[in-house]
Amino acid sequence: MSVLEVTAKNFESTVKNGIVLLDFWAAWCGPCRAFAPVFEAAAKRHPDVVFGKIDTEAEGGLAAAFEIRSIPTLVIMRDGMVLGAQAGALPAAALDDIIAQVKALDMAEVSRKIQEAQAAAAGA
Repeated sequence: MSVLEVTAKNFESTVKNGIVLLDFWAAWCGPCRAFAPVFEAAAKRHPDVVFGKIDTEAEGGLAAAFEIRSIPTLVIMRDGMVLGAQAGALPAAALDDIIAQVKALDMAEVSRKIQEAQAAAAGA
């Protein structure tokens, strides 16, 4: 699968289903340029995962919404939920490991734990 350019216009439709990896980057960022081919190669190895790139210069609103403080930052999502974020350029093996971990998650269990945490916070 190819890497998608994610913007404010297509963000919601891009992240609502399945596993989505978002690479927050900028053209002037050396580590971002170094990570780009690793990210693109992973997209080819994992056609069942959505790979999206968000240009922090062009999409400042999305970068602010995700509180991006350094780039590149990889945001990992599944079924519209943010599961985590990793700042810095990752090697291919680490990226593949993250994908394997996300694929192995029981999302019903994740949702249950989130609901329990929210209920506990509301009762506190």
